[in-house]
Amino acid sequence: MIVEIGHYALALALGVSVIQVLVPFWGVVRQDRALASVGSSAALISFALVALSFAALVASYVRSDFSVSNVVANSHSAQPLIYKFTSVWGNHEGSMLLWVLILTLFGALVALSRNTLPPRLRAGALSAQGLVAVAFLAFTLFTSNPFQRLSPAPAEGQDLNPILQDLGLAIHPPLLYVGYVGFSITYAFAVAALIDGRIDAMWARAVRPWTLLAWTFLTLGIAMGSYWAYYELGWGGWWFWDPVENASFMPWIAGTALIHSTVVMEKRDALKVWTILLAILTFSLSLLGTFIVRSGVLTSVHSFASDPARGVFILLILVFFVGGSLALFAWRAPLLRQGGLFAPVSREGALVVNNIFLATACATVFVGTLYPLVLEMVTGDKISVGAPFYNATFVPVMVPLLLILPIGQSLAWKRGDLLGAAQRNAAAFGVSVLVALALIAFTHGGPVLAPLGIGLGVFLVLGAAVDLGERIVARASGWRAMLSRAKGLPRSAWGTALAHAGVGISIIGIAAAAWSSEAIAVLKPGERLTSGRYTVVLEGVSPRTGPNFRAEVARFQLFSGEKELAPLEASKRIYTARSMPTTEAGIRTDWLSQAYVSLGEAQDGGVAVRLYDKPLILLIWIGSIVMALGGGLSLTDRRFRLAAPKRATPAAAAPQPAE
Repeated sequence: MIVEIGHYALALALGVSVIQVLVPFWGVVRQDRALASVGSSAALISFALVALSFAALVASYVRSDFSVSNVVANSHSAQPLIYKFTSVWGNHEGSMLLWVLILTLFGALVALSRNTLPPRLRAGALSAQGLVAVAFLAFTLFTSNPFQRLSPAPAEGQDLNPILQDLGLAIHPPLLYVGYVGFSITYAFAVAALIDGRIDAMWARAVRPWTLLAWTFLTLGIAMGSYWAYYELGWGGWWFWDPVENASFMPWIAGTALIHSTVVMEKRDALKVWTILLAILTFSLSLLGTFIVRSGVLTSVHSFASDPARGVFILLILVFFVGGSLALFAWRAPLLRQGGLFAPVSREGALVVNNIFLATACATVFVGTLYPLVLEMVTGDKISVGAPFYNATFVPVMVPLLLILPIGQSLAWKRGDLLGAAQRNAAAFGVSVLVALALIAFTHGGPVLAPLGIGLGVFLVLGAAVDLGERIVARASGWRAMLSRAKGLPRSAWGTALAHAGVGISIIGIAAAAWSSEAIAVLKPGERLTSGRYTVVLEGVSPRTGPNFRAEVARFQLFSGEKELAPLEASKRIYTARSMPTTEAGIRTDWLSQAYVSLGEAQDGGVAVRLYDKPLILLIWIGSIVMALGGGLSLTDRRFRLAAPKRATPAAAAPQPAE
């Protein structure tokens, strides 16, 4: 009965979402506030119904209801409870229901934001977002029904994919989906504004917190997925330029550009056309990622589905929303009024340059991701585009952007002093150069550019500190005045500095990877293996049994030089239901670095062992967390909590051309 309630609630949600699309849209067209307000009620009801449906599916998994096909394919009665719960989104059908749940949650949040959004914009955005919900609810119900029954019901399930039975994969998809789906709100705001013909600084202020929220969660989701791949897959890498990795990275880059573009629009009522286009493209790239993962066009550890029928359905959704919004943009964009002016050398000018570099970087990832897929579909030829391509295209675009970032953030609004901004950052740049030179002098081996990368990261961190310092110290006499100025700074200023510093921290970790070392050998008990600063001695291998797996566990003693550090365990697991092996790496954290051990196959009475020395590797993910903290802190800024200002009435305002 619970399953049928869940299925029925999902069908009802589709009907309510249709109402959410049509009634508020007609209310906006007819300027009928009563009709326009229906969108808020429909969004809340739709979320409640999808939440009920999702709860029903969770209950089916927790109770091991093997009369449900989805539960049979992705669960097992012996699974730990936590993985029964996370199995809900560890498959295509369940993950689509989670996708729709988060989509309707965002709609409900917009509906509740009565004091921070103009009524017409809220109604139009809810209508546009409801159309997205209709498409994905229909896709879920008609091609990916998670409530399909089996008769007769088997006695046992087939278990969740073993590599997904990990806490990191319990966290990664929800974080990523909040990021993906969050950009649907900025997309809906853009479509609503184009239809209504009102695009101004007020629109930018309304959109910016939603963009920040989506970007913050997408940052955390990408970082969590990267760390999961690093420790779970046993290959010791944190990024592979896999097409599915790129599918989440592209909307992150576009979303970063959108955040900076909305700042200019809010400050100067400028860059309207570009900002609207970015809002459309960012969500379009999220939809592209959904298509790549679920269409079956590639086989990847990240991909969920390989059914061509589903791929065609998602392709139609992609074409409709991307093509439709771009057509609307082409129709309405020429009517937009030019906004405020600013000098090329100014904070606004620096943000425009920032957007140019970010757009170019996103384009390089887009080409590298899709070209092999298109080539294979057209000619049947298979090529691989990996790190060499991105090192030659993406990195040269990002380095100049990062170099000018500290200077750009030191420029004044509207008209800046380039020489003065450079002078304010001279000390930070000098320290960064000294750090790079010291590394070149005192390190041996590794790419020559690695010390320069660390110097660049240091420059970004110090540049963020300089920007804050200038704001706090300028015109302040005494420490009490400085403390008062620090307390009075907008939280968005602190958040921006944190986010920029987080980028620098991650770059230091990425550059330090150049000094990583790897050693591989077949070890027998008592034998040792050395890589970089670390040595492991194999003490023995013994069997171990888990709730739904068998494991061969290797015990090591870890040394740094002659100093004994700690014991380590690494294992190979076989999950009995699927007879599928997984690798559990042994990791020892030593300050910000790690020793990493993974097992291969048994050979000649021994076991294949891979040992890595990973200097400063944790900085990659610490920097990502600092970036996300910066975004979260900016979200608490006071102006995002204030009520939306009233637009001037036609009688009070001077006549204007259509915006």
